Amino acid sequence: MKSLGYLCLGSRFRRIGERLQADTQQVIEELGVSIQAAQYPFLGAIDRLGPLTIGELAQAVGITQPGATRTASQLMELGLLDMQPSAEDQRRRVVSLTPKGQELVDYSRRNVWPRIAAAVADLCRDLDGPLLEQLAAIEDGLAEAPLPRRASAVKEKTP
Repeated sequence: MKSLGYLCLGSRFRRIGERLQADTQQVIEELGVSIQAAQYPFLGAIDRLGPLTIGELAQAVGITQPGATRTASQLMELGLLDMQPSAEDQRRRVVSLTPKGQELVDYSRRNVWPRIAAAVADLCRDLDGPLLEQLAAIEDGLAEAPLPRRASAVKEKTP
């Protein structure tokens, strides 16, 4: 794929994204969290922005409204989100964190998110120059040391 340059750029982005997502999931599980990596942006958006309608949540995380509804429902089943009719318009539903959801966000902010961010920063540390070279460096870096290994190394360096 690397040798095809811009012709396969979308495929490379997708593969890098899938690899980062899988590695992130492994780090999350190692830290004892039982949600999917793709669900974290929902919790983070609600934590950052406060209670949101499904449409606002979809926009905040950059997905379709049906996708936001599906993920919000999954997080409600886990007891992490609550959904209530809007006070202004009973047809609109507002999603908010439950106390259990806030607990998870607080734990994640302290223990999970910094570890993942540091691992990705480590992966991208030496990137410089043209985009295709940077993609190749990311791909090579993931092959050399996946995010879980980088996250462990970051943990060891953190006081």
